[in-house]
Amino acid sequence: MTSEESGRDTAPPVGVVTVAETGAGTYTQQITAGRHQLIADEPLPVGGDAGPNPYDLVLAGLGACTSMTVRMYANHKGWPLQQVRVALRHSRIHAKDCTDCETTKGMIDHIDREIELIGDLDDTQRDRLMGIAERCPVHQTLTSSVHITTTAIS
Repeated sequence: MTSEESGRDTAPPVGVVTVAETGAGTYTQQITAGRHQLIADEPLPVGGDAGPNPYDLVLAGLGACTSMTVRMYANHKGWPLQQVRVALRHSRIHAKDCTDCETTKGMIDHIDREIELIGDLDDTQRDRLMGIAERCPVHQTLTSSVHITTTAIS
């Protein structure tokens, strides 16, 4: 049965991301976001390491949004920002070791984000761009209360 016969389009509507098993490996996933295609997988030895793992994709989204937000602001201001580089790491830490967290018990997810601003910027511009990085929409989503609705489709 073709995708037309099943009543499903081959490309998801704008704003919808689809994920489906590829069958190529135990955990290998085909991600479709608009006209873009990505592969995700678990690292060896659990998966086939055919693509980034799900946490790497979350970090990539945060890093891309951070860089884009900083770039938009610098361009708007006409500041001499040549390049933005963002390095991210995800880990799980004990809540008691987090000095600025509301939760004090159990484990929490922690993301380390390092931002390198390359260009002839003064200290005031650098400080402002670092503040703008905190306002990236993905950062705002990850640090807010997120509600997810799940619906079974048969």
